[in-house]
Amino acid sequence: MAIEHAILVSLLEKPGSGYELARRFERSIGYFWTASHQQIYRVLKRMESDGWIDVRDVPQQGRPDKKEYSVAGPGRAALSTWLHEPIEPESVRHDLAVKIRGAAFDDPAALISEVERHRQAHTERLAHYLAGEERDFTGPGAPPDDPGAAGRELQHVVLRGGIAYERMTLAWLDDVLATLHRLESER
Repeated sequence: MAIEHAILVSLLEKPGSGYELARRFERSIGYFWTASHQQIYRVLKRMESDGWIDVRDVPQQGRPDKKEYSVAGPGRAALSTWLHEPIEPESVRHDLAVKIRGAAFDDPAALISEVERHRQAHTERLAHYLAGEERDFTGPGAPPDDPGAAGRELQHVVLRGGIAYERMTLAWLDDVLATLHRLESER
């Protein structure tokens, strides 16, 4: 996937400024596809010149006008083409897993603090995902379900995938920590 596709999806969900788009990347779509603010603005400029997106100036009170981006016909066609193309299943590239295997040739206990740090990061990410699910999909303040809102349902299924991934990662990290502690006690 190219960043262009992630931007098209986000803009189809809701048109917005480059700043708003960058915030969405930080808040939701960025959990699965990351991009810096500079990268987003650079790609928006290219997508505009390619005719994939439309731009309109939106006046603001007491601030400079902002540019609001939306998907144009050629952008929708490009996304449709991409959606119909097969993609290869992703291979996991996991530096921590290589470190864990490499610890057999050094002191496995030396990795405990690093694995604990990863566990903390994944715990925080899971909490963030669960809070987002509560806020946007399941909690009392969540918008009501709309039977015709496939986009909302698909957003939720992707979020549930992220939640499942984080839970699986935490279970694996717990297993790694138990193994490292056992190996340390056997020394």
